[in-house]
Amino acid sequence: MAHSHNHGQEPTNYNRAFIVSVALNTGFVVIEAIYGLVANSLALLADAGHNLSDVLGLLLAWGATILARRQPTARRTYGLRRSSILAALLNAILLLVASGAIAWEAIQRFLQPSPVSDATIIGVAAVGIAINAGSALMFLSDRQRDLNIRGAFLHLVADAVLSLGAVLAGIAIVATGSLWFDPVVSLIIVAVIVVGTWQLFQESINLVTDAVPAGIEPLAVRTYLAELPGVAGVHDLHIWAMSTTETALTAHLIIPTGYPGDAFLVRVAQELHDQFSIEHTTLQIETGDPSYPCSLAQENVVL
Repeated sequence: MAHSHNHGQEPTNYNRAFIVSVALNTGFVVIEAIYGLVANSLALLADAGHNLSDVLGLLLAWGATILARRQPTARRTYGLRRSSILAALLNAILLLVASGAIAWEAIQRFLQPSPVSDATIIGVAAVGIAINAGSALMFLSDRQRDLNIRGAFLHLVADAVLSLGAVLAGIAIVATGSLWFDPVVSLIIVAVIVVGTWQLFQESINLVTDAVPAGIEPLAVRTYLAELPGVAGVHDLHIWAMSTTETALTAHLIIPTGYPGDAFLVRVAQELHDQFSIEHTTLQIETGDPSYPCSLAQENVVL
């Protein structure tokens, strides 16, 4: 059995971005909640609740990036890389639960409309647009390659859009005097959160259950391995996420001529990295001797 670990580009250290984002958003949650109560605005209170869930989400994502850098131990042989996947899943669940609470409050406000202070809504929410948009920019660079960072980025972008919605609600109330704009905006907030969170939730579930990460086509990987020089067959192929940034692969290659040498394994590991973004490759070489058949040769067998 041969093994190769090919590290890709190291993820950016986001400690400073997390510190600034958590501090700004925590302060804004306090301000927004106070003004929401004073102005009797569900739109502001809903946005404050969502921002609070995002602060918790940022803390989860931040903690996961720190844990993912921990070195492997004799007991945790992969380290704590997988914590970034759990953080992304917890973030998605947290947002979905918050969405349900916001929707419930909005429905209650429809049944019992209450006056709101439109000027307060506009002023406080405008500050939220600046804070969340600025925070999101700090997570822009790695959003496509790290599900954990993408979760933080999408939440902040959503918050900026939701704050814009609160501003529009205030303007609509000023223009028409209709109080129903406030709960309507709250329900729009819920819709935006759910739509933006659902993909994060699905991808997190897939990674937690060891599905092949999005962006990697298993058949293409199998075809690549099967077409390598000297390879007569491929079985027991597994591709899964070690973290939100690292993918692992194990496979058995049947090479009748025997062990192909270290140069072959190094080349295959490098090409798997370059073509499929697979960093951690483990290959077992077999000759296909019928006297010693592999117990994992059948595709539906996993021991």
